[in-house]
Amino acid sequence: MPLPDVSVILPCAGFGTRFGAPYSKELHSLAPGVTVLDRSLESVVELAKSGLSVRLVVVFATHKLDTVRYLARYAEIFQLVFVYQEESFEPGLDGAIRSALPMTRGPVALVLPDIVITGVGSVGSLHTALRQTDVSGWSVVAAEERDPGTLRQMGALALVEGDGVVTVGAAVDKPADPSGFNAFWGMVAVAEKEAHRLPDVVSEGADSPLAGAVAVMVESVVNYNTAAG
Repeated sequence: MPLPDVSVILPCAGFGTRFGAPYSKELHSLAPGVTVLDRSLESVVELAKSGLSVRLVVVFATHKLDTVRYLARYAEIFQLVFVYQEESFEPGLDGAIRSALPMTRGPVALVLPDIVITGVGSVGSLHTALRQTDVSGWSVVAAEERDPGTLRQMGALALVEGDGVVTVGAAVDKPADPSGFNAFWGMVAVAEKEAHRLPDVVSEGADSPLAGAVAVMVESVVNYNTAAG
């Protein structure tokens, strides 16, 4: 398998208990022939269409074989690599990232299968974020948010603007106290040399490596974590 220009981690091993449906939440239909997963991968498809070789590292478990089958439709677009989430790692998102990292090469993006980037600024946002890692090491695709309830459930960011550039002043995943945060991330991009720290973005109690990251702003980041959308 040739080395890719960029790698994308897609964690699909979760149980989606909040979603409350008899099927994987990422396979929830949004329109005829279009699932949440298809929408979440739109930015990744853009990378491939721009001419980049994209390795999609899918982390799954035995209860997600329906998702594995569904992803076959992307076999001619990406280098598809499937890895089981290792039981020796944490069962959560940080464990999924640790399972995927050995299969990544080049800059790495974290894309979640139930998160959809939409609205103004969404087109090309992941490509822009990946280019920013050449300078800053880290970048996020983010949307403004002030609602405390939403911020408690997401990767909360305190964004600051200077010289026309928006950067992350502080970041906490699912903060108990969301005061002081004004946005949350939908995707994360990191340079290859910093990728080993990617699990700390979502690890409870870890110091987030996102401080100083460049933020690529989009209109909306939608979290499909319930069947109601």
